[in-house]
Amino acid sequence: MISVIILTRNEEADLPKCLGSLCWCDDLHLVDSGSSDQTVNIARRFGAHIYEHPFASFGDQRNWSLDHCDIKYSWILFLDADEVANEAFVKAMSKAVAEAPASTAGFYCCWKLIYQDRWLKRCDSFPKWQFRLMRKGSARFRDFGHGQKEGKVNGTIEYLPVPYDHYALSKGIGPWLDRHNRYASLEACVRLTTSISWRNVLSMHGSKRNQALKPIVSRIPGWPLLRFFMTYVLFFGFLEGRPGFIYSANLAYYEFLIRIKMREQSLGRLHQK
Repeated sequence: MISVIILTRNEEADLPKCLGSLCWCDDLHLVDSGSSDQTVNIARRFGAHIYEHPFASFGDQRNWSLDHCDIKYSWILFLDADEVANEAFVKAMSKAVAEAPASTAGFYCCWKLIYQDRWLKRCDSFPKWQFRLMRKGSARFRDFGHGQKEGKVNGTIEYLPVPYDHYALSKGIGPWLDRHNRYASLEACVRLTTSISWRNVLSMHGSKRNQALKPIVSRIPGWPLLRFFMTYVLFFGFLEGRPGFIYSANLAYYEFLIRIKMREQSLGRLHQK
């Protein structure tokens, strides 16, 4: 009933756990962008269909996957290698697609961020929404910041409130920081160029509201420190122990990097003029 597409590059550490959670699926597709480790061999052992395509951006890679993967079923779930489809999520997802009317193009899904065996529900401001489950042929993706958002959609997008597991820091803090240093450059560009939509700030849809808030909060003086205070204190992140403190501090540092890069990009544009 549901096909799964996974985008990878050097994911041998996380991929077995991800694929192990997909034993219910007989239509797995892995789109790799040049792995030099055992990623592709691991995927083959799990019976996945393997495709190779150079990575340009998340939006581009997901669209390429939709165009080139030989999808068997009418519903497609996108997962990352550090994500796990737990039993509750699979049950809720199966029920949702079985009952979805023809007008439903897909579902926003949310994750449980797990760090050091602890769900950081408060620190990660659960729930955060991404368009991950779609009806075949009903939507496209577009780049947004370091990730992607839904682009053209033929129908409505509903919400699936039961989360899957996300092990974003499974490789340790170092790789997470390296990755987010790259992401900060893309986020800075988007936050500088995105017009503020006050209508979306007040939207009841979490995905639209979060997207609209980013260019606003980025301009608040002291926002990185405020982000830490909100996450760790106001949202009771301190109840999540040391993992909560580490993650909250790193989120604040990420926002600090974005602010620096926004300033650098602004100055660069002024000098070009």
